[in-house]
Amino acid sequence: MKVTDLNGCQIEVTDLDEAIRITAEYKEYEHISEGFSEFDKRQKTYWTDMYGKLTAIKEQLTTTLKNTRQ
Repeated sequence: MKVTDLNGCQIEVTDLDEAIRITAEYKEYEHISEGFSEFDKRQKTYWTDMYGKLTAIKEQLTTTLKNTRQ
């Protein structure tokens, strides 16, 4: 599957659960030095957006799977 990031790039996701795990970690990273605060804000925004998109896909797939089993 492909997900469009904040920059409009198509990112291919081959393992949804692993991608969710990685983005959950990345959205929490930040530098100790305050000199990177603007960079860290942009990165947090990027990874939070990607995490939200991936978890939404996971929820949709889970709901679809539950509905087809009923």
